[in-house]
Order: sequence, then C-alpha cells, then structure tokens
Amino acid sequence: MSGHSKWATIKHRKGAADQKRAKSFARLLRQVEVAAREGGGDLTANATLRTMYEKARDASVPKDTIDRAVKRGTGELEGVRYEPITYEGYAPCGVALMIECLSDNRNRTGAEIRAMLSKNGGSMAEPGAVAWQFDRRAVVIVGDGADEETLMAATLDAGAEDINEDGGVWEVSGPPAALSDLKTAVESAGLPVESAEWAMIPSTTVPLSAEGDARQVLRLIELLEDHDDVQAVHANFDIPDEVLEAVG
Repeated sequence: MSGHSKWATIKHRKGAADQKRAKSFARLLRQVEVAAREGGGDLTANATLRTMYEKARDASVPKDTIDRAVKRGTGELEGVRYEPITYEGYAPCGVALMIECLSDNRNRTGAEIRAMLSKNGGSMAEPGAVAWQFDRRAVVIVGDGADEETLMAATLDAGAEDINEDGGVWEVSGPPAALSDLKTAVESAGLPVESAEWAMIPSTTVPLSAEGDARQVLRLIELLEDHDDVQAVHANFDIPDEVLEAVG
C-alpha cells in the first residue's frame, strides 16, 4: 500500500476531515462544478460528475447545494470559474509531490504553493520532472472485516486490477474510470468503504525511517492540504507503520 494511502487512512480514522467540514464541502463542490463544466450536467453520461456527485453526497453535502454547483458548471447559474492545475515539486528528503488544485487565479495559487514549499524545506519542480513517477488510479480503501477472497469476488468484474492488505486495511485499485463501480461493488458486498478516490500511485518510493524526516514531510503535506485551492496531495514516501503512528 502506498504511503499516501496509509496516511489518508490514518487521517480518516482520526476524523481529521470532519474537523474541517466546511472546507471539505467547498472542495467537493468545486470538483462537482468543474466536472459539470468539462463533461456536461447529465450524471448518466458524465462518469466523472457522477463520481464527484456521489462523493459529495457521501460527505453529507446537501443535495440542493450540489445541484447548484452542477448548474454553475453548466452555465445555468453564474459563478467563479475554476480551472484544474497540477503542480509538481519536492518535499524534504527528495520526496516527490503531485499537488492537484482548482483555482480561479493561476498566478496567485502558483505563487502561494511555491512559497509554502520553499519555507518548509521543499521546492517546486518543472512540469514533467515528477509526473513520470506516478500512475493515476482509482483507489478504494476497505476497512476491517474484509478478506482477499471476498474482495476479489466482489470487485474483479467492477475493474479491480490490484488488491493489497496492510495492517487489516485493504486497498483495491483499478483504472480511473472504475472508481464508482469499485466503490459500489465493495458496498454491495457489505464491506466498509473508508475512502474512494483517484490517487497518483508512485512507481518508486523514498523510505523515511527517521521520525524527524517523517514529521517534516507530513507537516508540509498537511500545510499544502490546508490550502483552499488544493484538492489533493500525492507523494511517494514510504514510512514504516511504527514511525507513522509515532508522528501521527
């Protein structure tokens, strides 16, 4: 299981996302809006919009609020126009970062991300310098109570290509278009879904066995994730479980 997935699972279990519910709502609504603008407002014809719509509903965003975001995306309602931007960079210890944003001001967002990296031991990278190390995948994290045989039977027909276990938590991954089907398949099997999202899975990882290094990298990632325009941060760190728990 990738370091990012481990960290995301720990944060989920601690309820970190719930402490910032309003900010989470705003991010999800931006994603809904952009998906509607790029692929239309029909949930049946726009798989990305359908996935983001379901994700927003799972987070308890009111349906009327989501519908208004769809209408802003399709132009039926006026609103700020957001564009997707991905920044590449490095955290301390040479950890590669992919920082996905939705912004209404590319110059402002870029300057703020660059400053955040430089002030915390990281740096911005040129486009393409980091991206080759990552593969975009649909990832569903399944909690306690699952087993490999049950997961395989439930998700193979839904597009699952890889199933891994780490400390009682399972990671089911497949092509990006399979995210909604994988999540539905796991839920239909009566298994708990801890998260379902698109992730950038690294082809190689950077080991962080020292608590100080791990703490510094995770601190920067959390600062980036707290930025209003940042939707997701993907990294190629690999932290041993005992170190990850110690710095968590």
